[in-house]
Amino acid sequence: MPGFWVRFFITACGLLIAAKMLEGVHLGGAVSLLFAALVLCAVNAIVRPIMLLLTLPITVITLGFFLLVLNGAMLGLAALLVPGFIIDGFWTAVFGAIIISLTGMVANWFIGPKGRVEIIVVRH
Repeated sequence: MPGFWVRFFITACGLLIAAKMLEGVHLGGAVSLLFAALVLCAVNAIVRPIMLLLTLPITVITLGFFLLVLNGAMLGLAALLVPGFIIDGFWTAVFGAIIISLTGMVANWFIGPKGRVEIIVVRH
């Protein structure tokens, strides 16, 4: 369970960074940010795997680039469900999804699968 909360916090940080970097991402406040992060986590856990399976042929044909569109669609779906979270257009959603993914990727370098900070010690 702590892993969920760590990833939730990482998603919230990614949303905040995307809102600061992109003019087309608007968050109403702290409550909108937290609710949007929660909805985005739920959408990525429930809807995204189904959509990934349904769009697998086009993802293979485009060598994985369609995943950017899929991630943008999931961010757009979260924006539709959360009041106070607005995304102006398709490309804004795609670039916002890229920023959120990069934030998560950087954070996952330091966080293990159980949601704890891991320190790797190399012994000679």
